[in-house]
Amino acid sequence: MAARVVIFFKTMQAARCPTDELSLTNCAVVSEKDLQSGQHVTVKTSPNHKFVFTVKGHHTVVPGTIAFSLPQRKWAGLSIGQEVEVSNYNFDKSKQCIGAMTIEIDFLQKKSTDSSPYDSDKMAAEFIQQFNNQAFSVTQQMVFSFCDKLFGLVVKDIEAMDASILRGEPASGKKQKIDIGLMVGNSQVIFEKAESSSLTLVGKAKTKEARQTIINPDWNFEKMGIGGLDKEFSDIFRRAFASRVFPPDIVEQMGCKHVKGILLFGPPGCGKTLMARQIGKMLNAREPKIVNGPEILNKYVGESEANIRKLFADAEDEQKRLGANSGLHIIIFDELDAICKQRGTGASSTGVHDTVVNQLLSKIDGVEQLNNILVIGMTNRPDLIDDALMRPGRFEVKMEIGLPDEKGRVQILTIHTNKMRGFGLLAVDVDIKELASETKNYSGAELEGLVRAAQSTAMNRHIKATSTVEVDMERAEKLQVSRADFMGSLDNDIKPAFGTNQEDYASYIMNGIIKWGDPVTHVLDDGELLVQQTKNSDRTPLVAVLLEGPPHSGKTALAAKISEDSQFPFIKICSPDKMIGHSEISKCQAIKKVFDDAYKSQLSCVVVDDIERLLDYVPIGPRFSNLVLQALLVLLKKPPPKGRKLLIIGTTSRKDVLQEMEMLDAFSTTIHIPNISTGEQLVDALELLGSFTEKERASIAHQMKGKRVWIGIKKLLMLIEMSLQMDQEYRVTKFLSLLRDEGALNEGDQIRI
Repeated sequence: MAARVVIFFKTMQAARCPTDELSLTNCAVVSEKDLQSGQHVTVKTSPNHKFVFTVKGHHTVVPGTIAFSLPQRKWAGLSIGQEVEVSNYNFDKSKQCIGAMTIEIDFLQKKSTDSSPYDSDKMAAEFIQQFNNQAFSVTQQMVFSFCDKLFGLVVKDIEAMDASILRGEPASGKKQKIDIGLMVGNSQVIFEKAESSSLTLVGKAKTKEARQTIINPDWNFEKMGIGGLDKEFSDIFRRAFASRVFPPDIVEQMGCKHVKGILLFGPPGCGKTLMARQIGKMLNAREPKIVNGPEILNKYVGESEANIRKLFADAEDEQKRLGANSGLHIIIFDELDAICKQRGTGASSTGVHDTVVNQLLSKIDGVEQLNNILVIGMTNRPDLIDDALMRPGRFEVKMEIGLPDEKGRVQILTIHTNKMRGFGLLAVDVDIKELASETKNYSGAELEGLVRAAQSTAMNRHIKATSTVEVDMERAEKLQVSRADFMGSLDNDIKPAFGTNQEDYASYIMNGIIKWGDPVTHVLDDGELLVQQTKNSDRTPLVAVLLEGPPHSGKTALAAKISEDSQFPFIKICSPDKMIGHSEISKCQAIKKVFDDAYKSQLSCVVVDDIERLLDYVPIGPRFSNLVLQALLVLLKKPPPKGRKLLIIGTTSRKDVLQEMEMLDAFSTTIHIPNISTGEQLVDALELLGSFTEKERASIAHQMKGKRVWIGIKKLLMLIEMSLQMDQEYRVTKFLSLLRDEGALNEGDQIRI
């Protein structure tokens, strides 16, 4: 105690710390003749400024001087040679022991930064061990050595230890802030990364970083304007953003890496670009960089690759500066297949596409990989994209944005008619649910086009068609878009690209289906069963049926009728008349496109008409296209994607040929379509057609009674129409004559003409 009284208000001179090792002790260094190591002193630098230090004795210090490290001199505002008043300082251990101390930390020198994670728990244990029993003050600056790295520290906050704990009692829960405290063995040290620091801290002895939420706080998920894509958006959110929204401590403990790439693919007009745009708006990140694939390409060598590097330059620079603190950079590639085709497939000798793909691969997930990027790619042709881009770590989340279902169509139509409804411009007879059920296989863009077409139809009613084009303002104020406007646009203006083109199969059944006997009824009944099987059975998502029979027996008409009655949203007829002049390869591609389009719909029906003509079969030789045969064999057996169902109806007049080609095995079942074989059936067909008068039909029935015939319904229609061109008294005679000349009668069955 006497020694302490002696140094009370001792004037000393500030000096530089003698060694680097001593500057890391956080102590003021004095001569052993002046003070003892471990003492706490108050250093008064001016009448209003006092600072508390713990001192350490060293033989190199001149008596009468007190040495400070550079951070200590900065903190206390000391200069070398400045005179200071030094006095003893005694801690009240019941009130001034440090319970918890928050320290801001950063690399001491910016050039020595690295991205390695530092364990804050080990750092805190070593800090307490090094600086136990030392004085600390709020705003104090110091240097700390850990893992051979020097860190600059600033004391941000000190909390006194609960007095109850010091007495060995349970904690009272009271917290008291203090300006000066004494470090003890059970003090808690919490590290807080300095703002804009690239230091990465792991462990529990660090502050919960006040992260800026990745989701824009003003964002309203209900007003996204993406109809029919709720499931797809929730899947994208789960895969790509859940890890970025979750507290980073838990993400670090799980060793979880963020998803860097999303690939959106699907038919045109289904909302890929819209979804990418909305993701950019939803995220509280920098403005997304939107790039159309072809814009990257440049005729000069190396420029295309440089354009890729420029896209990632900002993200690279920020990651180097801020490390894990870096914000999210979004890059959106539209028409990704334009620049990322399979490597080695280009005919050009320059190999520009290959080097662009290589550059993109290295930027997304190369040796110096970035963790602050999200790349969103969009394409209609995922099959063209290089496989290396599709693996995990690159475009890891692959999401098909398909045609909307009925619930989705209701959402889309509601979005596009909301404004009209709000201003009373939508007539009360417009039923959105009815429109949704009528627009099977319409994409989002086609539904928007339908609304536009209905609006233009409604507006056109109020335009005066005079010498000048004027709007009838009196009537225009009462403008309303009605159900008739929508239905008119549905019939005339907007047709779905992946839907049913009624004109496609209407020509095949323009004369209707003539049920001349039980065989026709049985075929239609079996067709209905197959349609129901396709709709309802989960075990058979692919149903293929072959309608075979003699020429002109009405196979194509029956196939078209079965497909029409199915009411499937996608019906396409793959017919040889659309492939005249095609090469074998282009014919295969055309057939494959029909099936690829069918896979995009929930329920599809494909009619493969006149198979032997598709195969280029001729009996002379014989000759056929093996390339088309193999393509058909594969496509007829290939099941549609999960959740999709496909009915295939094939037609042929040469079952024997398909048998030899081993194609019959590709069909689930075969239905025979017979010709009209008796006179009674022929008369029934004439009655259903109603072409002849009742007297004429009675005459024909008398002539045909008990006779055996063999004629297809299509040929019969032709003979009837030819006969009807004659004068009425000769029509029956001409018809019977044509029947005989066409060989429709069996030998031995004679008719009188």
